[in-house]
Amino acid sequence: MKSKTVFLCTNCGNEFAKWSGRCPSCGQWNTLEEYTPSQTVNKSASRSILSAKPKRLSEIESDEAVRYTTGLSELDRVLGGGAVRGSLVLVAGAPGIGKSTLLLQICQCICGEQSVLYVSGEESASQLKLRAQRLNVDREELYFLCETSLDEILASAERLKPDLLIVDSIQTLYTEDKPSSPGSVTQVKDCTLRLMQYCKTSGVSVFVVGHINKEGAIAGPKVLEHMVDCVLYFEGEEHTTYRLLRAAKNRFGSTNEIGVFEMKDHGLTEVPNPSEMLLSGRPEQTPGNCVACVMEGSRPILAEVQALVSPTTLTNPRRSSNGFDYNRAAMLLAVLEKRGGLKFFNSDVYINVIGGLRLDEPAADLSVVLAAASALLDKPISDSLAAVGEVGLTGEIRAIGQLSQRLTEIRRLGFTQCILPRSGSTEITVPEGLELLRVRNIREVLAVAF
Repeated sequence: MKSKTVFLCTNCGNEFAKWSGRCPSCGQWNTLEEYTPSQTVNKSASRSILSAKPKRLSEIESDEAVRYTTGLSELDRVLGGGAVRGSLVLVAGAPGIGKSTLLLQICQCICGEQSVLYVSGEESASQLKLRAQRLNVDREELYFLCETSLDEILASAERLKPDLLIVDSIQTLYTEDKPSSPGSVTQVKDCTLRLMQYCKTSGVSVFVVGHINKEGAIAGPKVLEHMVDCVLYFEGEEHTTYRLLRAAKNRFGSTNEIGVFEMKDHGLTEVPNPSEMLLSGRPEQTPGNCVACVMEGSRPILAEVQALVSPTTLTNPRRSSNGFDYNRAAMLLAVLEKRGGLKFFNSDVYINVIGGLRLDEPAADLSVVLAAASALLDKPISDSLAAVGEVGLTGEIRAIGQLSQRLTEIRRLGFTQCILPRSGSTEITVPEGLELLRVRNIREVLAVAF
């Protein structure tokens, strides 16, 4: 009897009964591939489902030691306080950004108390040893396995019973009961599902490396991100040594925290004070420069915002933004023209955030406005002044949250003045030596700053 075949979209993962040149779901061309669904059933999974019984909330036992530290405080911060036993974590990032380096350094940190199985489908055993020697990783409790068959990997994990399983990467794995090649949508979905079943039943933490495509999204079906417990993005500018670790999804903690690392010859080193790093090399008494304070989770971070305004003869002046939302930057320039009386219609404007940090919080609006105004007027802002606040379309400066924490960080780094909204800034703790300049609208901001 001929097996029934279906067509699977390699972009969105949806299945269809017949082939077409364009996917009816996501609209991408030439992404439908034919495959035969396997009729085999995972018997162990079936038995576990049949034996599962519902429990009341009061009957479920809570384990106080469910979390454990990875040895890297920046990673623990992003994970919500440490790795959770029985969790599936996906680490994604561009090629060469340092994903494998980060996971290998975790092995060095936790292998003193726990055993780790590091599975690589991309490197040989000798290549892994060379990289481990470069990173000074030499633990006896660390086991390496160079394998791409998921069945062999899970069999080795059952024999060894490690506390942590690292898989590098999910796109290289395959299961023998699926006819498609490694990295296909079918293989990625099935391998991730079986790894999830393994970690939930055994209590072993599993870290999985995921590749990204040219658009910057995780390669493979979108369902991959829904299946795992935590999705971490490892980011960094191509020509800088600093790396940012962000949580796009976290079932056991906040998704607002970031971890900062610096790539050196011997591996990644933690940056416990990102504000000092981002402000290092800041020019003095230079027009078009202002310092913002944004909250990344529970951590206040100071970032340097720069602006360049240059006269142009073009009919449509250029607008460029790096590290700040382009549409919001254009809106702030329009507010400056309408409410502040500054004219940008005959000038090119470039906005840049130093250090590869992206400012998504509205509290950075005021620093962008001041940097652009300073560049246009060619007047420097005081080096001891920082600014926080959201700018509205009518030119008003709106209140922001967590002011006390921001002001403490601003004063700790040596700033003596801070421009902030008048509303919402009365019941706050003001550090000694910090002068607060409260403003209500754009015109008051320009009057105070210049």
